[in-house]
Amino acid sequence: MDSRLTSPFLVLRYALGLTATLAGADKFFNILANWGAYVSPAIAHLLPVSVGTFMAIVGVIEIAVGVMILAVAPRIGAYVASAWLLLVAVNLAIGGHFDVAVRDVVMSIAAFTLAREIEVEGATAGSATTAPRTHTITA
Repeated sequence: MDSRLTSPFLVLRYALGLTATLAGADKFFNILANWGAYVSPAIAHLLPVSVGTFMAIVGVIEIAVGVMILAVAPRIGAYVASAWLLLVAVNLAIGGHFDVAVRDVVMSIAAFTLAREIEVEGATAGSATTAPRTHTITA
């Protein structure tokens, strides 16, 4: 990969990992938002647990995904974050929170992009017979 892309992808990795971790932790404190208010009433009706319990479960999952992106398994964590954010966006759209849903779709695309970059770099680094890759970015 072009070395000029190393820093932007590292920043993306930290941004996504920290966002997932901090948002997950906040599910227990509701400092950033009243997260339960973002659960669609239609979805809340289908839950086998209370919205508060559901948000605690969501918080644990988001913390785990954040840690995966930051340290444990960045590629897998980024793919999980991408799918997770799409599911969140669907819930938000059902609940009429279209502005936030659009933002989550964009974050999902960013997470997918990070996962693919990690995958491509791993494949490139693991192949001794492949010539070094260079990328030309044009405007």
